[in-house]
Amino acid sequence: MVTLTKKTLDFNRKIKLSNDGGSLSSDTGEFLFREFDEKINFSKVLEKHLKLNDSRAYYLHSNENLLRQKIYQLIAGYPEDDAADQLTDDPVFTQIIGTPALASQPTLSRFYTRFDEVSLDQMNLANQELLDKIHIFRKSRALFIDLDSTHSDTYGEQESSSYNSHYGTMGFHPLVAFDGATGDFLKAKLRPGNVYTSTGVVEFIQPLIEHYNQTFPETSLFLRGDSGFAVPALYDLCEKESVYFIIRLKSNPQLQSLAKEYHPSNVPSDVSKAEYYFEETIYQAKSWSKPRRVIIQSVRPAGELFFTHSFFVTNFKLGFPKEIVRAYQKRGTMENYIKEAKNGFYFDQMNSHSYLVNEVKMMLTLLAYNLTNWLRTLCFPEGQKTMQMDTIRTRIIKVASRLVKSGRSLCFKLSSSFVYQKFFWNVLDQIQRLQI
Repeated sequence: MVTLTKKTLDFNRKIKLSNDGGSLSSDTGEFLFREFDEKINFSKVLEKHLKLNDSRAYYLHSNENLLRQKIYQLIAGYPEDDAADQLTDDPVFTQIIGTPALASQPTLSRFYTRFDEVSLDQMNLANQELLDKIHIFRKSRALFIDLDSTHSDTYGEQESSSYNSHYGTMGFHPLVAFDGATGDFLKAKLRPGNVYTSTGVVEFIQPLIEHYNQTFPETSLFLRGDSGFAVPALYDLCEKESVYFIIRLKSNPQLQSLAKEYHPSNVPSDVSKAEYYFEETIYQAKSWSKPRRVIIQSVRPAGELFFTHSFFVTNFKLGFPKEIVRAYQKRGTMENYIKEAKNGFYFDQMNSHSYLVNEVKMMLTLLAYNLTNWLRTLCFPEGQKTMQMDTIRTRIIKVASRLVKSGRSLCFKLSSSFVYQKFFWNVLDQIQRLQI
C-alpha cells in the first residue's frame, strides 16, 4: 500500500488527509456475497470442476483462490488485475479469499494462461450445475432461452479481432443466451468479430436444450431470437427437441406482398390515431423443410400513409397473433441483461492479446454476474430484485469498516453513518435463512 504524507485542505486548514488508517476496508459488503457463496456452494462447485495445466512445483496461491479472488474483484468493481496490488492487505478481501495476502497482478495474469479449451468446458459445466441447483430451488416450470449476439471492442493486434460491418468497429462478436424470466446468464461463446450473427448458433444452443430436456423433462422450453437467428437449422432443432420458438424473420418481397393483401396502404379514416393489426398465415421459404406459422404485425403510425410490417415465425399452434408478438417483445429485457453484463461486470473488456485468455475473462464475468443475480433474485426484498449492479455496489458493497481483533474473533465495525444499513442487514438475514 502506498503511504502519502498528510495533506492539509485549503478550505479548512484544521483538516488533514492521509491513507495510513490501518485495518480498514471500503468493501465490507463483499462478506454478503461470500456468505451467499457458501449457502449455494458456489466456490466449492467451481473448485470441483477447475482443471488447469499447472506445472508449478511450489506456489503461494492456489488456482482455486486465484479464481475466487478474480470473481470477487469483479463484483467489487475492480476489473483490472493490477487492482490486486493495492488490495493485497485489504482485511475484507484477505478473509474472503482465505489468504494472508492477495495475489499480485503478475500472478493473476499467469493464472489465465493455465486454462485451455477443456478447462473452459469444465467451467461451463460448473455454471450449469449451479444453474440447475437454482432452477430446482425456484421450482421453475419454464425456461425462456433468449438468444442474442453483442460486440466487444478491441484495440491493437488482438488474436481473432476483426472488423464488424454492423457495429462499424474492430472487435469480437460473442454469442450469448439468458433466461428471459430470471436474468440468469445461461451461456456465452466468444467469436471472431467478422462472423455472422447466427454462425455456430445450433452448436451453441443444442447442448443446453438437450441438457434441460434430459435433466428437467417437466420444464417447458421457449426460445426467442431476432432476425439474425432466422435459420432453418434452428427451427428444425427446436421442433425435434419440442422447444417452442418465436423468431423474427427478415422481410422479403413475398412476405411484404402477403402483408399488403391484409392491409394495403389506403388513406386512413383517422390520421390522428396509430393503427395496429395482427394477422397470421402459413408460409414456407425455399430453404425451409416444411411450411410454418408466420405472424404478421402491421403498424401505421399516426399521420402516416404506409404500414410497416414485421414478421415472426413460430411453432405455437395456439395463441392469438397479438399474444405471440407480445411474447416476443418481452425478449427486450435481454438488452438490459447484456448492458448489465457489460457495464456492471465488464463483459466486453477483453484486452488480452490471446484469444483464449479473453475467453477465460469472459467466463469469469459470466460467473460473477450469475452469483450476483442469484443473490439479488433470491435474497433481496421485493421491489429491489432487479437492482442494477452499480446501485448494489453503492448500497451494500462499498461499506467502510474497521477491523478489530480479539483473542477468538475478528470484528468488522461498520461505519455508524452508513446510510443503507437497514437494507444491508435485511439482505444478510435473508441469506442466512436461505435453505437451498
